[in-house]
Amino acid sequence: MDAPATWGLWFAVAYLAGSLPFGLLIGRWQGVDLRAAGSGNLGATNVGRVLGRKWGLVCFALDAAKGLGPVLGYGLASGMVGGEADGALRALAWLSVAAAAMVGHVFPVWLKFKGGKGVATGLGALLGVWPTLTLPAAVAALVWLGTVRRTGYVSLASMLAAVSLPVLAVLSGLMFDRPAGEVAVYAAVTAALAGLVVLRHRSNIARLRAGTETKVRWMSK
Repeated sequence: MDAPATWGLWFAVAYLAGSLPFGLLIGRWQGVDLRAAGSGNLGATNVGRVLGRKWGLVCFALDAAKGLGPVLGYGLASGMVGGEADGALRALAWLSVAAAAMVGHVFPVWLKFKGGKGVATGLGALLGVWPTLTLPAAVAALVWLGTVRRTGYVSLASMLAAVSLPVLAVLSGLMFDRPAGEVAVYAAVTAALAGLVVLRHRSNIARLRAGTETKVRWMSK
């Protein structure tokens, strides 16, 4: 593993970047407290629902970027971008930075640890693990988009995309001929992040089962 001080710095940067509440800031810019509007969530879905498609897409891009930036930065600083993680411990260090960004979004220090559901930030973070998890993240994004287009349910799309990631991560690791221990780390961490996404959607699951989940129209325009 890289020097603990270096890793710890990037881990903290990733968490603090992930904690940036872009949904709240965009809402305030437009004169709306999104915590008291729509679903009350600060993610891109609610931003789009309340403020319109343009601001929803802006929020999605910013939330993805705050995951991508620290993860790609750590990978470049550690010489791992390009598939050179070279071992389970280094892969775990890299993915822990990705997890920190996502956890920062879900439990932001600036908002008393009450944040969003982590989908866009998690996507951006995994895209930064180049190339082993970049392709799985891109495929998961296509799963998400296809499900939203077909059903209108962002919650269902987010969960399906998340649970597809561990399988896609294993296939990608094998395709890039990564060591077995490293592939196991990719599978374990993506499975844990998928579990967090599903957990954050437990109220949506109840509404989906009851047939009362709200469809999101602005993403299909």
